[in-house]
Amino acid sequence: MRTIRASEIGTYLFCHRAWYYQRKDVPSENIREMVTGTEIHRQHSRKVAAAGCLRTLAMGMLLATMVLVVVHFLGQAL
Repeated sequence: MRTIRASEIGTYLFCHRAWYYQRKDVPSENIREMVTGTEIHRQHSRKVAAAGCLRTLAMGMLLATMVLVVVHFLGQAL
């Protein structure tokens, strides 16, 4: 029994003919556009990863600032 992947279902829902050609290993006629789209997705993925790193860094800096504020006020209270 053959495994059906989510991307294959997406292809079928988008275009039955594209799904059929994909199953029959017929090469696509829009290779250049597909390569361009893949590169755009890679760039977007890098930006998303960078945003996640920046968010983590910002949360760490916020935590460090809160600790410093608490230490400062505890130092003044004693």
